[in-house]
Amino acid sequence: MPKTKFQNESDVIEVVKFDLPPNYKVIILNDDVTTFDFVIKILLTVFHKTMEEAERLTLTVHNKGAGIAGVYSYDIARTKINQVRQMAESENYPLQLKMEVC
Repeated sequence: MPKTKFQNESDVIEVVKFDLPPNYKVIILNDDVTTFDFVIKILLTVFHKTMEEAERLTLTVHNKGAGIAGVYSYDIARTKINQVRQMAESENYPLQLKMEVC
């Protein structure tokens, strides 16, 4: 019978494992100035939530002090935070967001 590849003891199969990069939670922080309407607006436009999800998350942020807008790769999370910060700044809201590794 002819030898096939890897039939010799000297043949070595190397298994390489790659870790996936971590995901990041984008967290909206409550403040006493930013309106519910504005938070809902950014949840609809930047985070693509439904109206029901946006309203529920806005209440969570208001009642608990913070809420998770979504979980994304680093670059997407950073981009979304920058988009929201620009929108908030243009409307004079102090809305703050942060990222946390999952």
